[in-house]
Amino acid sequence: MTFSIVAYDPNERAWGVGVASKFLAVGSVVSWAQAGVGAVATQAHCKMSFGPDGLALMSAGKSAKDTLAELLAADSHREVRQVGMVDANGGAASHTGANCMNWAGHYVGEGFTCQGNILAGPQVVEAMSAAFTSASGELGNRLWAALKAGDDAGGDRRGKQGAALLVVKANAGYGGDNDRYLDLRVDDHVDPVDELQRLLGLHHLYFGKPRPEDLVPIEGHLARELQAMMRRENYYSGEVSGVWDIDSKAAFWGMVGNENLEERWNIEHEPDTLDSVALDHLRERFKA
Repeated sequence: MTFSIVAYDPNERAWGVGVASKFLAVGSVVSWAQAGVGAVATQAHCKMSFGPDGLALMSAGKSAKDTLAELLAADSHREVRQVGMVDANGGAASHTGANCMNWAGHYVGEGFTCQGNILAGPQVVEAMSAAFTSASGELGNRLWAALKAGDDAGGDRRGKQGAALLVVKANAGYGGDNDRYLDLRVDDHVDPVDELQRLLGLHHLYFGKPRPEDLVPIEGHLARELQAMMRRENYYSGEVSGVWDIDSKAAFWGMVGNENLEERWNIEHEPDTLDSVALDHLRERFKA
């Protein structure tokens, strides 16, 4: 009842799963991943234990292909299961049981696999594969591109409800002590894949790092603009002078904290510049 993609990006050293379905909170069931180990999508008549058990086997050094074979060999209901996985080195494997509901099938590519059941037709996984291989950017963006292509090609023939993206990278989660770089879920929505794109954009806004080429100096006209903005929103009571002084910086730090933009601007690091991504967001958020 689901279409998904499981993939590995060797440049990012990232593993991920993208999934969409007419199923409530589908991401909480299908998607499993561990940095340095691999990723698993378990669906159809889903056996959720294939997720943690598959990761455990791959963590012990087994390939995706051997892991999948071992899991299926021990499952008497293998013919109603559908599973896709990639291992630590990007080896990919997929299984579509003979008794999965039509249309059901999969495509295994280099470093990824797409699979789905109760789909509009084979064009769904074909479109997903083509979109993933031609997309650019972070793994999460490429996974979303695959979901969007599958959705546009007909997706789950019963309709839409949930979608999710999971990407893991070593020490890339919030706070730096975990691997959960990206974990976005749309549990119940009339257009979950498009809503997932909106959340992905917010993830990049709040947790993305400023690029040096995007930094602009806070001085003159921009300093006055930010001071006026902060006065309107009651963060700042000083003069709109265009002088980016310590009071202006302290007030801006308060605004940045309330808007969850600490990854974009920090009073202790380059306080006299602001990246254009955060600036555009603030202009839209607090436009006069």
